[in-house]
Amino acid sequence: MSKKKKKIRPLPQTIGITVPGVETHAHLDLDDLINDIPEVLVRAKECGIAKIGNVFLGPQAYEKNRHLFDDHPEVFFVLGVHPNNSDKYTAADTDAMRAAFKADSRLKALGEIGLDFYWDRVPYDVQEKVFRTQLGLAQELDVPVVIHSRDAHEKTLDVLEDFGWRDKPLLWHCFGSDVATAKRILDNGWHISIPGPVTYKKNVEAQEAAKYIPAERMMFETDCPFLTPEPWRGKRNEPAYVVFTAAKVADLKGMDVNELWAICAKNAYDFFGL
Repeated sequence: MSKKKKKIRPLPQTIGITVPGVETHAHLDLDDLINDIPEVLVRAKECGIAKIGNVFLGPQAYEKNRHLFDDHPEVFFVLGVHPNNSDKYTAADTDAMRAAFKADSRLKALGEIGLDFYWDRVPYDVQEKVFRTQLGLAQELDVPVVIHSRDAHEKTLDVLEDFGWRDKPLLWHCFGSDVATAKRILDNGWHISIPGPVTYKKNVEAQEAAKYIPAERMMFETDCPFLTPEPWRGKRNEPAYVVFTAAKVADLKGMDVNELWAICAKNAYDFFGL
């Protein structure tokens, strides 16, 4: 009886990144990664990642877990209430986030906020109300926003345009849609973050969009521990694996990976004020 051949997976260090870059969206304080943070950050540094954005899913998570990064200044923070948790949102959350942003210089953007019509966990009108409330808070604090939009692109864009967010700092997290959606985002003056699924063979739509999006308006992310890129798909994701995404997009665009990595790093430094 023949044994199944073990899949050989190259290490991210083999991509050959030689310039410092930024992983803009990680959830290091979730259960899958929280016990391995020091080791995960070492591997990220070995792969050319100088800064990592940790996204706290609400003020309670921020207060509970921010201390985990006291010895890791390379990690900056993003904080917001996810649309799938918006049914639990209260005025106290607004107050807590306002106080946190005023007190902590490591908080660089409000997010991930937006709409999620995929899971259908929270009524759409509730999601939109909380989305608008958090946009108002970001406007008050004069900070960028990081957008979550799943199966809700048109409505999310409608809300943002109605709110008057055109040409204000916005990063569309975890982009996986088509060229038409990318064009509308770009026409509003916003940035787009590319995650691991762009490396999947059948994800032609997202690959065409990645070719279309100018490097000067692009950033990279893992959304770890989710959405692991090839060749590590099926395993836990972590920041180091973002370089596989960068390499794929560089290939799609006919660019040197280090050139694209450096451009996207500058975008992230400027956007988040790093």
